Amino acid sequence: MVQGYRWLLAATLVMSLSACSTIKGWFEFDDDDDPKKPAELQAIDQTIKIKKLWSHGIGNGQGDGFYKIQPAIAGSSIYIAAADGTVEAFDKQTGKSLWDTELERPLSGGVGVYGDALLLGSSDGFVLKLDATSGEVQWSTRLNGEVMSVPGSDGRMVLAHTLDGKLQGLDFATGEVAWTYDSNVPVLTLRGSCSPLLNGNVAYVGFATGRVLAFDIANGGIIWEARVAIPQGRSEIERVVDIDGTMTLLGKELFVASYQGRIMAIDVTDGRKLWQNNVSSFSGVSQGFGNVYVADEDGTVTAYQRSGQGERWQQTALAYRGLSRPTPVSSYLAVGDKEGYVHFMSQVDGEIVGRIEADDEGIRADMVSEDNILYVYGNSGDLIAYEIKPKD
Repeated sequence: MVQGYRWLLAATLVMSLSACSTIKGWFEFDDDDDPKKPAELQAIDQTIKIKKLWSHGIGNGQGDGFYKIQPAIAGSSIYIAAADGTVEAFDKQTGKSLWDTELERPLSGGVGVYGDALLLGSSDGFVLKLDATSGEVQWSTRLNGEVMSVPGSDGRMVLAHTLDGKLQGLDFATGEVAWTYDSNVPVLTLRGSCSPLLNGNVAYVGFATGRVLAFDIANGGIIWEARVAIPQGRSEIERVVDIDGTMTLLGKELFVASYQGRIMAIDVTDGRKLWQNNVSSFSGVSQGFGNVYVADEDGTVTAYQRSGQGERWQQTALAYRGLSRPTPVSSYLAVGDKEGYVHFMSQVDGEIVGRIEADDEGIRADMVSEDNILYVYGNSGDLIAYEIKPKD
């Protein structure tokens, strides 16, 4: 009963945080004075070429569960899944279909890749391992909670973070659960969970408590713990400090952002804080050009200097448009919004240099890029490859 109450609160909170204007299937506001009304898009000087290379529709896309199923690139292939259980592989350059399969599980998390294996999570609590060359299911293991994160692996263990606050290690070969860490989940949380970030023998995971923990992948032992955000305020909503978004690791520096908390750089050797700034983000961070990028819940995109010397630039023209995690592509930075537009900024100064409408149902999941190609997976299920180049 408590878990059902928490789920309802989480879903309600996510909607209240993300739906501040007219959005298909969500709430509508007639008040033109709404302070959180999404900013109207202004005309821009488009200085880049955005060429659509190919696109495919994948099942029912993100479905109705507020999922963020994202594509994964490995070698010459790109893999994607949909909430209805569709999984497909394509040649990342040509878009040629390599294989597709229909699973009997409603998917909610993924896609993770390690070697010749794909890793997926389901809304009914399963973790699945598939053969990346054929889509054949090699094993599936039932966990207790909904798997909304991307399962990760080092080839020995598969790590899955479930919505009920558990992190579990499963044997890569058999799927047998080897160890479990159970965090203390607050009464009210955002609807999502942080994907484990693996590096060598260590995994870094953010939790709804506002903490990041480093784990020994082999046995689940805690190596260190870092507090990113401290719950403040009298109401449960004010005290939400989830770390749900994607973290970024560069050398010995881990970059992480929380909701209603901070963006922080952490030394992974001992969990020591290197620098921090106040921010409220549920989409996560990325890095490039010596910057660390984050999109605030209010739509502000900020580039912080990796060195900790403060802001490089801010872009405020996309206020309350429900931005996805900033994704570097070539010398640009791409963010998707809840109306389905992708906006491109210069990594140098944050100037908006291009825009394209990709999916009128919105873009929630992380986009991925390689060289000058951006892959966008819209909420409706369209996977689109765009080539990004400066105008001649």
